[in-house]
Amino acid sequence: MQQFLNIHTIPAILLGEHAQKVFLFVHGKCGSKEEAIPFAHIACAHGYQVVGIDLPGHGARREDGRELTPHEVLPELSLVQDYLQTHWQSVSLCANSIGAWFCMQAFPAVRFERCLFVSPIVDMYQLIVNRMNLCGVDEACLRAKQEIPTPFGEPLSLSFYDYAKNHPVTRWCHTDILYGGLDDLTPRKTITDFCARFSCTLTVMEQGEHWFHTEDQLAFLTDWTRKTLA
Repeated sequence: MQQFLNIHTIPAILLGEHAQKVFLFVHGKCGSKEEAIPFAHIACAHGYQVVGIDLPGHGARREDGRELTPHEVLPELSLVQDYLQTHWQSVSLCANSIGAWFCMQAFPAVRFERCLFVSPIVDMYQLIVNRMNLCGVDEACLRAKQEIPTPFGEPLSLSFYDYAKNHPVTRWCHTDILYGGLDDLTPRKTITDFCARFSCTLTVMEQGEHWFHTEDQLAFLTDWTRKTLA
């Protein structure tokens, strides 16, 4: 079963036959709710339904003028979580990249039945500082200009920098994590330290990138998902 719906005003897709358990699927940058479909092919076989959502400025919301920022995203994730808890007995989470970081900000006290992350950003402050260093920008310069264009396709934002600096991840639940050895956003030590701190299970595809998109990477992702849910 595939059904398009709105959770409040948030475009969503519901996948799978009626069940008591549900996975919330949260995409990363440039993604959409439809990315939940391949995951649902596996999760639904294990007795779950899957709900994917479009984050601000993504999917069906590309023209809504909204930005992928904590101010925009976190209240929406809370609304979605409330909806899922009302309609299902058990809620699990699968999130990708920056979507995983937003979920850790929105749900620090939630204990999901299952939690899967693919290429999660676990230290946003470190990522922003690394990009500032690559652009030759220090904190004083960012504070003076508020926002600075970059070659990465998105500007350095003082408000995002301040939020990330003041909100490190300090609470999280056990999570199964898939990480690419060639990930250029999250250093391996950062992900291994995170896993040790929160007792997470880490699987590394040495030739995997931050974005799992090649035939081999997608096959590895599918196999990892099957084994993890089994």
